[in-house]
Amino acid sequence: MDRPFWRYRIEQAWREAPIAWLSGPRRVGKTTLARGLGAGEVRFLNCDLPSAHAMLRDPELFFRDVRTPIVVFDEVHQLADPSRVLKIGADEFPDLRILATGSSTLAASHKFRDTLTGRKREVHLAPVLWTELGAFDASIQRRLYHGGLPEALRSEAKQPTFYREWMDSFFARDIQRLFGFRDFARFDSLLEHVLRQSGGQLEKTRAAAALGISRVTLENHLRALEITHAVTIVRPFHRGGPQEIVRQPKVYAFDTGFVAYARGWDPLRPEDLGILWEHVVLEHLHAHLPDRRVHYWRDKAGHEVDFVIPRGRDAVDAIECKWDPAELDGRSLAAFRARHPSGANYLITPQVTPAWTRRVGGLEIRVGNPSLIQATTPAP
Repeated sequence: MDRPFWRYRIEQAWREAPIAWLSGPRRVGKTTLARGLGAGEVRFLNCDLPSAHAMLRDPELFFRDVRTPIVVFDEVHQLADPSRVLKIGADEFPDLRILATGSSTLAASHKFRDTLTGRKREVHLAPVLWTELGAFDASIQRRLYHGGLPEALRSEAKQPTFYREWMDSFFARDIQRLFGFRDFARFDSLLEHVLRQSGGQLEKTRAAAALGISRVTLENHLRALEITHAVTIVRPFHRGGPQEIVRQPKVYAFDTGFVAYARGWDPLRPEDLGILWEHVVLEHLHAHLPDRRVHYWRDKAGHEVDFVIPRGRDAVDAIECKWDPAELDGRSLAAFRARHPSGANYLITPQVTPAWTRRVGGLEIRVGNPSLIQATTPAP
């Protein structure tokens, strides 16, 4: 499927540096996107294959033989010395554009002795976004239930074996190779715990005790999940108020299909839609505002705002996510604005009608679908 937003992001990265590092969860569509960058303009190497390793024994000679403007190194971390290959390409062949793909951030692998500072820009490919549903001929309900991995989203029926097989492969091909973890059972129990609790606060000591692992093990595994884009950690926003939560993060799994699978939500009920919708909005924010930090806000009285985005020195934009806009009562937003009065207020829903302004408790709130954020959120 054509995904023009992500092609634009890659081209934007190349305008700033010769190497675009395309990362994202396994089977999110990195290889398909890379192969479709331009007919006849891409030299594509699958670095899982022995033939690719043989060709790259002498990187300089390889690059001299390239006759296309773009070279793709798919699963580049499989090479013995990937940073050396990429560095030679960037430094000695400045007119070439290089795309390297992998499931994790570049620095995750011990093979990257040089993290290519100044030579690369990172693009994190997310599961199918709200704005891409039309291209995949999928409804938002289908996206919440099946998830956003293209293969799962386009499947006629939801196949539980797909999600279990993905989790097994994720450990074997990403976690073991990158981090050297050997205890599949412990890691898998944490991953399933995160999926079941996705979107909620994670109290690490309590979670470690429940899983029968040490807090250090939990933190190491959680860090691995974050590096490989299997989870997003959203930290609390605070600016010194004594009643604000300052430490406890919220953890979101990377894909709604896996959350529904782990929770046994088959089929989805109306009460399931809200938290899954929150995941889709978060993915949209990270994709369209990649340079902005997304937080959540909560006070000790239990008021909570789904997402907040600091803007400038004092302004903070507040974002509430509701499947049904009538569910917003405004009390949490009012409590937030009592402490942080400057910034825009948004209510993000899956409606397709034009955005409009609503007044709740003296606050003006812009109501619309996720596209409202990319269209109206000012730069930092």
